[in-house]
Amino acid sequence: MTLESNPSPLTERQTGVLLHVSSLPSAYYTGDLGLEAYHFVDFLHDIGATVWQTLPINMPHADNSPYQCLSAHAGNPDFISLEILQTQGLLTKEDLSGLLTSKTHLLVKAYDTFIQQVDKKSRQEFSRFCKKHRHWLNDFALFLALRNQFKDAGWSQWPDAYKNRDKKTLKLAQAELAQEIAVIKFAQFIFFTQWLALKKYATHKKVALFGDIPIFVAYDSADVWAEPHFFKLDADKNMTVVAGVPPDYFCATGQRWGNPHYNWDAMAAYDFSWWVSRMATQNELFDIVRIDHFRGLEAAWEIPTTEETAINGVWVLAPGDALLAAITAALPDINLVAEDLGIITAEVDALRAKYNLPGMKILQFAFSGTDDNPYLPHNIEENSVVYTGTHDNDTTVGWYDAMDEQEREHVHAYLRVSHYEQHEPSMPNDLIVMALESRAKLAMIPMQDILALDGNHRMNTPGTTTGNWHWRFNWQQLSVEQKASITELIKRTKRH
Repeated sequence: MTLESNPSPLTERQTGVLLHVSSLPSAYYTGDLGLEAYHFVDFLHDIGATVWQTLPINMPHADNSPYQCLSAHAGNPDFISLEILQTQGLLTKEDLSGLLTSKTHLLVKAYDTFIQQVDKKSRQEFSRFCKKHRHWLNDFALFLALRNQFKDAGWSQWPDAYKNRDKKTLKLAQAELAQEIAVIKFAQFIFFTQWLALKKYATHKKVALFGDIPIFVAYDSADVWAEPHFFKLDADKNMTVVAGVPPDYFCATGQRWGNPHYNWDAMAAYDFSWWVSRMATQNELFDIVRIDHFRGLEAAWEIPTTEETAINGVWVLAPGDALLAAITAALPDINLVAEDLGIITAEVDALRAKYNLPGMKILQFAFSGTDDNPYLPHNIEENSVVYTGTHDNDTTVGWYDAMDEQEREHVHAYLRVSHYEQHEPSMPNDLIVMALESRAKLAMIPMQDILALDGNHRMNTPGTTTGNWHWRFNWQQLSVEQKASITELIKRTKRH
C-alpha cells in the first residue's frame, strides 16, 4: 500500500514523533498493536504530526534488542494485540484474565479456535499469506520450531544434521513439528494482519509509518541458517569476521557488534535478491524505511573473530551502488532514509546523494563550538531528517542536565544569536523549536521530549547490556499545555 492520498513524507515539510511500539501504554509487559496504537495515531493527527517512526519491529532475541533479531522479515509476536483476538472470537475474556499466562499459549489457543471455528474466507486469507511469504516464512517457522525444541540454543549449536540442513532430517522435522510450525505461521499472519490494519488507519489519518532496519542481521537468525552462502562463514559455518565500527571519539576500542558480514559476491550473483526481498517486506509494512549504519553499504569495518575489541579491524568495500540500484529498480516507490551519523567519507556522501536519500541530523551533536558543525540548525540542508535526539541518545532534558559548562555555553550562545538576546534557556522546548524551524523537510521528535522527561526515561544506552528497550509512557504524562504547545509549534513552523 502506498500513500497515494497523502503528501510524500520525504518531500513535504512535515513533523513526526519517534516512539517504538513497545513504548505504547499497555496492561501487559509491552505495548502492542491494539487500541493504544490507534490512540497514538489519533494523537499525531490531532497535533498536526504526519509521521510515526518506530524501531525495527522484527522478533528479537531474549535481550529484546530490536537490532538483533531472529529474522529480517518476521514480526515480533509480542506486539500482537490479544484484545483484538478477543473481539474476533479467537480468545475469551477469561483467557485474557491470566488463566493462561503465556502469550505463546494464548496464540496456540487462538490458532486452535481459528482452525475449528472461523469461516472459509478467513482460512483462505491465512493460506494466501503463507503462500505469499513462503520464501522466508517456511524457513523461519521451521527454524523457530527447532530452536524451541533445542531449548533456545543458537542454530550453530544444533546437531550437525539440523545445523547443516540435511534434507531428510528437515523433512522429518517438518512432519514432527507440523503443529508448532502452523502456530508460528499463524502468529505471523496475525501480526501482519494487525499491522496492515493499523497502517490503513494511519493512512486514513494522514500519518505515514516510518520503519527502521539494521544493516546487518544476527548470526543466530533464520536468515543465516537458511542461506549461509550469503554470509562470510567458514566451512563449518562459523563467522570468520564480525561487524562493528572502529575506535572514535566516543569509544577508544570501537564497537564490536558481532554480526556476520555479507558475502557480497554471492549476493551480487543473485542480483541482490536477498536484500530486495528484505526491503520488499519492509516496504509493505512501512511508508518510509531508515537503513541503519548506511555507511556500511559503501565500506564496512571487518573485525577478525579472534579479536576481543574492534581496534584491529579493516575497512572492506561494499557494492552499495549496485545494491541500491537493484532495490530501487525492484521497488520504485520505496522511500529510504540513510542513517549517516559518525565519521562519514566523501564516498558515502556521494552514494547517498546519487540516490537522493535524506541523511540524519542530530541536534544533540551540534554544539561542539565550531561554526561548521553539520548538525547546527543553520547548516542543515533541506534533504534531511532532523532529530533532537534518537533512541540511542539521552532525552534532551537528560542531555542538557549532563553536559559540561563549556558545551552548555555553546548552546546558550546559539540561542542568544538565533532567537533573542535575553532568552532564558528552556529544555527540551528550545531544541524542539530548533528542529522544527530548521530547513530539514522532516523533523522527528522523540516522545520523551514532547513529554519533557529526564534521563531516567531514555530508551537505550549504547555499549550497555541491561536496562534497555523497556521504557513505556502513559497518557497521564502528557499535559494539556504540552499538547497545545507542540500543536502550535508545528503549525507556526508550517509543518502542518
